[in-house]
Amino acid sequence: MLQHKIQYKPYAEKDFTHLKGLTGISDKTLEMHLGLYSGYVKNTNALNEKIIELTEAGKSGQPEYSEIKRRYGFEYNGMRLHEYYFGNMKTGGSELKESSPVGRLMTDVYSSSEVWKNDFTKVGAMRGVGWAILFQDPITRTISNHWISSHEEGNVAGFIPLLVLDVWEHAFLLDYKPSERGKYIEAFFSNIDWEAVDARVLK
Repeated sequence: MLQHKIQYKPYAEKDFTHLKGLTGISDKTLEMHLGLYSGYVKNTNALNEKIIELTEAGKSGQPEYSEIKRRYGFEYNGMRLHEYYFGNMKTGGSELKESSPVGRLMTDVYSSSEVWKNDFTKVGAMRGVGWAILFQDPITRTISNHWISSHEEGNVAGFIPLLVLDVWEHAFLLDYKPSERGKYIEAFFSNIDWEAVDARVLK
């Protein structure tokens, strides 16, 4: 048994209700999606509390503790990736400028933003549920597009998410058929807040 309590600050749910009126993504979908996000925040906090309880009781490493630890990455990344996703959108979107920080990186790596977009869109259209993410390598400062499954599988250690697209079916099924994921991705592009993406770029 531990003699001192473990300090823990619960995660707070962020307010993304200002995103109502997105192009091609209905308010009903947004409401449902924000409800799912809320669940990830609550589950992350619940897992942290249980881990602390077991640790303070001297039960670290026991089967229950181990399974909670394994589950933690799913819930925590589910919370964080949704915050990146909602955080890189705004009603009406904005224009991607070739001269912007992310625009210059796209030109340097992919030759143009159009070539980058085609690659990113193809990643997002891959079969399965998950995420398409534009990452920046903090060491080389270069960018690359990646597929992430189940929130915690496929994340590149240390890479910084610049643009995050949720392609789990709950993100679009109220508005599009399963075979119309491409239409959802185009709608997503209409809502991207490129200034928010630029703010994530390491200079």
